[in-house]
Amino acid sequence: MSLETEIKQTRPFQSESEKCIVNIIYTNNLITIFHNKIVKDFDISIEQYNVLRILKGQNGTPITINGIIDRMLDKMSNASRLVDKLYFKRLVDRRQKETNRRACDVTLTPKGAEVLNAISKALSDRVENHLDMSRAELEQLNTLLDKFREKLMK
Repeated sequence: MSLETEIKQTRPFQSESEKCIVNIIYTNNLITIFHNKIVKDFDISIEQYNVLRILKGQNGTPITINGIIDRMLDKMSNASRLVDKLYFKRLVDRRQKETNRRACDVTLTPKGAEVLNAISKALSDRVENHLDMSRAELEQLNTLLDKFREKLMK
């Protein structure tokens, strides 16, 4: 179904670039809804899931809250609050740095890794079942999105 039909737009877009921007925003909203349905089953938010993924990428090496903020997909998220919530769920561990009492090192707990793996599997299974796209098509889409983002940020 075309974007115009999906959003019930009766006038044509002014340009393909305008349509592209609206298409990405609309698609992002659909992805967020899809993502929310999955992580909700695990009693965490998309932002908390993002923190867990960042910690997994650290391969056991501690990272500070500021380091997490630098890597967040949503830069407006309150990383300290997210880490606190994950800590109380025993999904992350945090230790105050000896050199800076205002900073702490954060790591993924084994329970956090289990939850993250379960969410990743659920996401992967649902995406594989919903997207009828070849690996080549997905690679092409990723390449185009990377190029679009790079050009947009210049």
